[in-house]
Amino acid sequence: MQFDNLSAFFHMGGYAFYVWLSFGVSVLALVILAVDAVRQQKVLFDAVEKEQARKIRIKAAQAGAKQNRFDSQNIPQNEEVTHEP
Repeated sequence: MQFDNLSAFFHMGGYAFYVWLSFGVSVLALVILAVDAVRQQKVLFDAVEKEQARKIRIKAAQAGAKQNRFDSQNIPQNEEVTHEP
């Protein structure tokens, strides 16, 4: 379809309201989709980061518990101390 001038293009042969409304709704939907995707990515990355930190803390706690168990097994229990005069 050819238009004689820019005004005729924007008028769209009397259907401008419907044409531009459909373009506007489409662009709005794409913008909302893009913003939501960026927001979801941030939420996902934050969750992964927290999960990795949690796993590191669990491993450190397990390693510390093993070390404490090893240390407590090597400490003699009920050992009497004798003092020689």
